[in-house]
Amino acid sequence: MSKIEAFIHYKDLTDIATRLFEGGGLRSQEAAIVARDLVAANLRGLDSHGVSRIPMYLERIRRKVVNPQPNITVQKVTPAVSLVDGDDGMGFLAGHKAMDEAIKLAKDCGIGLVGVRRSTHYGMAALYVKQAIDAGYISLAYTNSSPAIPVWGGRSTFLGASPFAAGVPGGKEVPYVLDMAMTVIARGKIRLAATHGESIPLGLALDSDGAPTTDAKKAFEGVCLPFGAAKGAALAMLMDLLAGVLTGANFGGEVKSLYFDHSEPQNVGHLFIAIRPDLFVTKEEFVDRMDTFVNRAKNQPLAQGFDEILIPGEPEERNTIKRLETGIPLTQEVIQSLCEEGERQGYNISMLFQMNH
Repeated sequence: MSKIEAFIHYKDLTDIATRLFEGGGLRSQEAAIVARDLVAANLRGLDSHGVSRIPMYLERIRRKVVNPQPNITVQKVTPAVSLVDGDDGMGFLAGHKAMDEAIKLAKDCGIGLVGVRRSTHYGMAALYVKQAIDAGYISLAYTNSSPAIPVWGGRSTFLGASPFAAGVPGGKEVPYVLDMAMTVIARGKIRLAATHGESIPLGLALDSDGAPTTDAKKAFEGVCLPFGAAKGAALAMLMDLLAGVLTGANFGGEVKSLYFDHSEPQNVGHLFIAIRPDLFVTKEEFVDRMDTFVNRAKNQPLAQGFDEILIPGEPEERNTIKRLETGIPLTQEVIQSLCEEGERQGYNISMLFQMNH
């Protein structure tokens, strides 16, 4: 593991990220949204989807494959369905706009379905189901992504890692927050290991020749393996069908790589579903039933090697609580990359990192 160089308060890190995105051409309010979302990933312990990605996002803006000031539009399709055009802007902006629209539709119709096309990578999928939870709604979030894994039986990349997220609000107990990629390990974690020169366990990926590898760099240039073998590959295929084929976005290997392809915009597709929790029982009854379920689940007999049972999303919430107190740990590699972006914009942020050493 790379050595932690500094612990940064989340507000300071958000300010740095906001400034860098403003310097990259984003409008101030939208820069703040993207910065907040990336820092939220760091707070939850998903550092692979946090501020380490800022240089990559800014490079894509410089290469004009991401629109820094998109005109994101919403088209009503039916009373319960809308389509969002992301105008090739940051996927975070299109994602939040779409979930907000899904919630509005669900408020009136009980359920809201929103497709998104002409979007880009939208970061941590949990962002959008947490948005719905905060509004009191059940939600599902689908996205496709650039090729990362093979179809089952293949050896070349075709399907995306395409994370799936789901959220169910709770009452007194923790909400259910699922966010999982279709790979054995999130591709961003392999990228982070490659950045730090670290190895990865065998069985996570193949190199470009189709051979198993522990070299993170070779793995990132090769293919990730789907979780659950054929089952994971089948779910990744479903994500591409729902988020890509259905919405009019790119699909079937067409989504451009975040890292290696700056030839044209990605045209990523997303699909969001929001569901009102009081469709079949009252909201009060639903909340009570959720709390009962969580309590029953957490009080099941423990298997050997376990101290407690956690609900999906609970470990990340604990990380958030901890990092709000201790600060967000950043490695020297990440700090250096952010400082270099600051220098490019005439913005010296190295002193802040030194103060937090």
